[in-house]
Amino acid sequence: MKAMLGTRLLVAAVAASLGLTAANVWGQETRPPDRNQEQRSQESARNPEPARTQNQPSGQGDQHQGNENAPIPPEKTSVTHHELTLGGKTLKYTATAGTLLIRDEDDKPYGSIFYVAYTLDGSEAKARPVSFLYNGGPGSATLWLHMGSFSPVRVQTDSPKPTAGPPFALAPNQDSLLDKTDLVFIDAPLTGYSRAVGKGTVKDFAGVDQDLRAFDRFIIRYLSVNQRWNSPKFLIGESYGTTRSAALADMLGNDGVQLNGVVLISSILNYNIRSGGYDMLYIGNLPSYAAAAWYFDKVQNKPKDVGAWVQQAREFAGGAYAHALFQGHNLSEAELDTVAKEVSRLTGLSVDYVKESNLRISPTRFRKEVLRDQRMTLGRYDMRFEGEDVDAAGENPSYDPSDTGITGAFIAAIHNYLETELNYTSTDAYRPSAGSIGQWDWNHRATSGGGFGGGGGAQSQPWVAADLASAIRKNPHLHVFSANGYFDLATPFYITEYDLNHMDLPQELRGNVQFGYYPSGHMIYLNVEALHKLRGDLEKFISETEK
Repeated sequence: MKAMLGTRLLVAAVAASLGLTAANVWGQETRPPDRNQEQRSQESARNPEPARTQNQPSGQGDQHQGNENAPIPPEKTSVTHHELTLGGKTLKYTATAGTLLIRDEDDKPYGSIFYVAYTLDGSEAKARPVSFLYNGGPGSATLWLHMGSFSPVRVQTDSPKPTAGPPFALAPNQDSLLDKTDLVFIDAPLTGYSRAVGKGTVKDFAGVDQDLRAFDRFIIRYLSVNQRWNSPKFLIGESYGTTRSAALADMLGNDGVQLNGVVLISSILNYNIRSGGYDMLYIGNLPSYAAAAWYFDKVQNKPKDVGAWVQQAREFAGGAYAHALFQGHNLSEAELDTVAKEVSRLTGLSVDYVKESNLRISPTRFRKEVLRDQRMTLGRYDMRFEGEDVDAAGENPSYDPSDTGITGAFIAAIHNYLETELNYTSTDAYRPSAGSIGQWDWNHRATSGGGFGGGGGAQSQPWVAADLASAIRKNPHLHVFSANGYFDLATPFYITEYDLNHMDLPQELRGNVQFGYYPSGHMIYLNVEALHKLRGDLEKFISETEK
C-alpha cells in the first residue's frame, strides 16, 4: 500500500514516520516524524496538541526567518542510467535527482525544490505522459510514495507485521508505472533537500495556498526546462497530497497547464469536517470499522467479500444510523436499542459498549476496544497492523503500529538509495518532515475565487473538492481516479465518497470521477496484492485519459 486521505510529524530522520500533529479527528494519537501529516490535522479539532519538535536532526528546525538572505544555490542534477525488466521487457531509463529554483512575484528565487525524475530512454517526450507524485503531511517529504509505490525500485517490508531490522531490501519494482508514464517525485518545500532560498522563509511555504503556489511554480518550471509542455500530464498525490492535488488541478488550469488526469490516493478533501458538534465523522468512519471487524473475524456469518460487507455498513451508516444520530438526546429507547444492535453486528463491538458511547465511537476508542479481549490494538493508517500496549485498560492506543512497523525501512531506504544508487550528495540533511507544521496556515482561498455559497472563496479550513469541481467544469476532459484502502482509518473511504459525490457536477461530467478499493490501508502499496491491483487500475486510467 500508504492515505490522501489525515497526523504526526516525521520529525526525526531516524525515528521518522507518517503523520501530522494534534489529537486526531480521524483518530487521536500523535505520530513520530511524518510522511502524511495531514492525518493529525484531520484528527482532533477539539483537543489539538502541539506538533512534535523534539529529536529533530540538526538543521530540521524552522528555516531562516528573513533576518538575512539564504544563499541562492545553482540548480543541480545527478543523472544516472538504469534498466528495469517489467512484463518481460527490458526498459532502459534515466534517473535525474536534482533541484529547480522557483521564483516569487518579483521574479526572485525564493525556493529550491528537490525532485527525482524517471524518464524512459528512447521515447518521444511530446507524446509520453509525465506524472508528478508527492506525499502530504502537510510538510512531508515524498519518500513514502517514492520508495513504496510506482518508481522503478521499492523497499520490501513485512507488512502487516513489523518489518525486521536492517539491512533492508530494495528490489526492482514489478508494479512500477514507468512503462506507462515518466515519473517525477517532488519533495515539498522545506522537506527532503527542498529549501527556502534568497528571502524565502517558512511563512512563504507553510500554508495551504503558499504550498499550492510553490508546487504550481515547480511544475511549470519542470515543464519548461524539460520541454514537456505538450506531454499528457497527471498528478498523483497521497493523503494531504490529495488536498494539494484537488486545488492544484484548478490552479494549474488557470495558468494554462491542462491536465489529463488526477489520481487521489487516500483522500482528505474537506478539513471542515473536523468542526465540533456534528456527527458526520461517526457516520463516515462506520464502514471502515466494519472492514476491520471483517478482517479480524469479529462478525458472524462473515461473507467472503469485504466489499459486500462494507456495502451493508454504507447503507446502514447513511440511513438508520445517520437518522438516529441526528435525533441527538431525543432518540427514543426503542430506536437506540435497534441501532446499537446493528452497530454491534457490523463492528464487532458489544451492544453495551456502543450504548455507553452514545452510538458515537471515536477512531482511537475503536482501535483500542475491538481487540481488547486479545490485549491488542489496531493501526490507524492501516488497521491490519496490530499493536500491544503496556496494559489493556485504557481508552486509546499508546502508538500506531502501522506507523512504527515501517518507518525505519523507508527512512533507511531513501537515504541509501539517493546516496549510493543515484549518486546525489548534499551538505544538507535530508528532512523526512519540514519541522514547521506548527506554523501551518490553514486558510484557503478558492482557486477560482468563488465556490459554493459565494463568500469570495475565503475559507478558514480548506474545502478543495470545490476547487476540483471547478477544474472539471472548465476542463471537461479532466478525469479523476480515487484510490481507497478499506482498512484506512486516517482518511476513511466513505468520507471521500461523500466529498466527491457532493461536487455538484452536471450529469454528463459525473463519469469523470472513478473509484477504486483495495484490501489495504492508507499506504495502499504496503500490501503487494493491493499494489498490483492499483497498478493495473492506474495503467488503464492513464491509457484511457491520455488520448
